[in-house]
Amino acid sequence: MKGPLFYSKILLFGEYGIIKDSKGLSIPYNFYNGALKMDDNRSETALASNESLKKYVAYLSEIDPNLVTFDMATLKKHVNEGMYFDSSIPQGYGVGSSGALVAAIYDEYAHDKITVLENLTRDKLLKLKSVFSAMESFFHGKSSGLDPLNSYLSIPILINSKDNIEVTGIPSQKSDGKNAVFLIDSGIIGETAPMVRVFMENMKQEGFRQMLKNQFIKHTDACVEDFLRGDIKSLFANTKHLSKVVLNHFKPMIPAQFHELWKKGIETNEYYLKLCGSGGGGYILGFTEDIDVAKKSLKDYKLEVVYNF
Repeated sequence: MKGPLFYSKILLFGEYGIIKDSKGLSIPYNFYNGALKMDDNRSETALASNESLKKYVAYLSEIDPNLVTFDMATLKKHVNEGMYFDSSIPQGYGVGSSGALVAAIYDEYAHDKITVLENLTRDKLLKLKSVFSAMESFFHGKSSGLDPLNSYLSIPILINSKDNIEVTGIPSQKSDGKNAVFLIDSGIIGETAPMVRVFMENMKQEGFRQMLKNQFIKHTDACVEDFLRGDIKSLFANTKHLSKVVLNHFKPMIPAQFHELWKKGIETNEYYLKLCGSGGGGYILGFTEDIDVAKKSLKDYKLEVVYNF
């Protein structure tokens, strides 16, 4: 048995903001993927994955049956026979490792599942999002459900607000485009839950809430609109603002050794960095108007280009 592949995702814009109803834009990232597998591979990774699936199965059986039900008998049987999630998606890197697993389980075992082939109305998307939110909360404590949704549908998703999401098109890739989105490997595994706790703690302060609304969300929304419209000049101006706001107000989410690098990008305009997911490690997302210049400037770091335009 080998299930279909589910891909990693990148939230281009909207990290933290979507908790407070900013816009967001999430795209599939096909460089990494995962699939449910059943074979005689008794590697340590396979065994560890199987162990955590056992715990996950117990959690799934307690989800509200009005929301979603599963073929638990088959799922339990497969897990007891050694099924595991074979994945190249790095964990704790903000590219949706648990999201791909959730999507794979839903695809294989959910009853009455909504499929990609249907006419995906807003209601169906919201239904999927709440199912995935409940399923993924096992891993993060609280999940928006967007990572599994992106992985499951494998198409860009525009988040207008918590209750308003839609499938969207994004400007087509140009393989020779100088403008690029890239990832830098921080070399540190990031944990989502502690970072979200720091954010929620900060939200108790009036000043932080004002900054979030008047600066962070304002520029995030503008970035999403610019990107979808293909307004490159405005996109980079807003991304620079966003990068500054994050450096000034989200410092705990940026690994300390990247503070200077972050600042250098803003000062030289060679690239702008932002959080990829919740931060604290994993990948850092970068935007540049000239990928060759950025590569030169960041030659000491592991850089992966995600998107040229």
